Amino acid sequence: MTVTSVRMSAPATVASLPTRAGAAVLIDRDTDGSLSSVCTGCGEYAWTLRVTRAFAQEHADTCIRPPRAAA
Repeated sequence: MTVTSVRMSAPATVASLPTRAGAAVLIDRDTDGSLSSVCTGCGEYAWTLRVTRAFAQEHADTCIRPPRAAA
């Protein structure tokens, strides 16, 4: 039996966009090259093949939730 180890790397944050309430929308480049975003205020997570910086900026411009407390 042959065992092959697969090394998975974590997504890398490529941008952080401030929201009006002081939270941030973090944009990550995933291991497959796609983008995802998560808001530290409302918690919205977005991942599609069409997530772009403009998509994340639109959310940052409209989110009015302050940063959530760290767990």
